[in-house]
Formats: sequence, C-alpha cells, structure tokens
Amino acid sequence: MKQSKRLESLHQDRITRFRTAAAPAASPRASEDGQASVEFALSLPIVVVMALVLLVVGVAVRNEIAVELAAREGARAAAVSTNEAGAATAAARRSVALPIEVSTASDGSTVTVTVTYVDPVDVAIVGRFIGPITHSASATMAIEPP
Repeated sequence: MKQSKRLESLHQDRITRFRTAAAPAASPRASEDGQASVEFALSLPIVVVMALVLLVVGVAVRNEIAVELAAREGARAAAVSTNEAGAATAAARRSVALPIEVSTASDGSTVTVTVTYVDPVDVAIVGRFIGPITHSASATMAIEPP
C-alpha cells in the first residue's frame, strides 16, 4: 500500500511538472504580446493621412510662391517693354514651370500683371477631400520709358 501511494504520488508529481512545463502560467507580459502590433495598425492610417496633408500644404505654399514670382517677373517685363501683354506673358511663363494664366492691365503710368494657377491637388486620399486650389497674385510696376 505504501508503495502504491508512493507510485501514485510520483505519477501525480510528473503530471504536474509536465503541465507546468508545457503550459506556463500566463504572465502579464504574455497577455500584451500583440498590443504593439494593434496600436501600430490603428495609428498607421492616421499618420499616413497627416503626412499626405503636410505634403499638400507644402506643394500649395510652393505654388503660391511660384505664382507670386511669375507676377513680379511679368510686371517687370511689361514695365520696360512696348508690347506689355506679350512681354508679361512670355516672362511670367518663362519664370515658372506651371500652366499659368496671365492677364495685363495698364492705366498709362503703371502696368498690373495678374497670374492665376489652378492646382488640381492630385495627391492620393486627401486630394479628393481638398479639391482644386486656385493661386492668384498681382504685381504693379511703373512703366519706364523705352
């Protein structure tokens, strides 16, 4: 009887050790293994959209500066030329690589050049929500005698 109890105790001990080795108790670390992946998956779309919005803002600022430059260049060329409209259009289009519209107005002593560019905002995801941006700038200069 003693021997059978002893064998039974040994058997129970082996079973307990096997279960403990095979399936360790859940630690706090084991229950958080996928947390970083889930947080990354949830935050990645937000980060991507924010980066695309920042890109659109950067491109819009660049285009606004380019349109202002084209207006100044066109006004300067028109101020020193006898063909104000032609000189303004040629100088403005030469100064930037955008498909701009140029208009010229003169009152005899000054010339005003207005440059307009419609940016289609064709950036993925955010372009659909923002829509086209119209950039416009005017520059006025005194007409210089030829």
